[in-house]
Amino acid sequence: MGKNKLAKFANMEEYPHVFQFPFAVLQEKGFEMKGKWNEMFFKNDNPIVLELGCGKGEYTVGLAKLYPDKNLIGLDIKGARMWTGAKQSLEAGMTNVAFLRTHIELITGFFAKGEIAEIWITFPDPQMNKVNKRMTSTRFMKLYREILTDNGIIHLKTDSNFMFTYTREMVRENSLPVLFFTDDLYHSGLADEILEIQTFYEQQWLSRGLNIKYIKFECPDRDNWIEPDIEIEKDPYRSYGRNNILNQSTKND
Repeated sequence: MGKNKLAKFANMEEYPHVFQFPFAVLQEKGFEMKGKWNEMFFKNDNPIVLELGCGKGEYTVGLAKLYPDKNLIGLDIKGARMWTGAKQSLEAGMTNVAFLRTHIELITGFFAKGEIAEIWITFPDPQMNKVNKRMTSTRFMKLYREILTDNGIIHLKTDSNFMFTYTREMVRENSLPVLFFTDDLYHSGLADEILEIQTFYEQQWLSRGLNIKYIKFECPDRDNWIEPDIEIEKDPYRSYGRNNILNQSTKND
């Protein structure tokens, strides 16, 4: 591991709003704030919004600035990326932001039923060959349902037509109420505050001329989830590695 990453991990050990809980730590110690985030950390009763796969934390910090009456938690396993948003929010003195370094599959170990009001999923890997790893698959929807409030809201923002199509089909199959969707977010007329926040990778996709897709839907409680059985054309540009994508973008500028 590089010295820079080690320095970032050392910094975050001292950050009061960063919680680092890999599986082994969770299994050994559990998480005392489960069901008590508002009481023990945020010290208020505001709704909690969770960003999954938060990367550098652009959305977590951006939403926290836009909505001071909401509490934002960014979750990712990549701590070196998370450091950017953690440092920025700490230096800004923000009290409605926290970061959690762990695997998404472990979220029920950190949040109680009804503790989360909204979930943001921003530019996930579409996992075109692995249904169970897709972050809007029914496997993950069952996990989200365990921590969301009644009719809690899920937002998906993606460059991937594959991911967007799959998610819309999953929503349709399970009769989930759709609040908004568009396959071209930046020409949709949606409120500017959502458009103001762009992740690093979103900027790269936009620079390549790709449309950004967005869907917002409710996730009511249900007994059975139906996994969609549909053939979807794969995203051709996903055959590139991420570094090749970025290099290709630089050449086109």
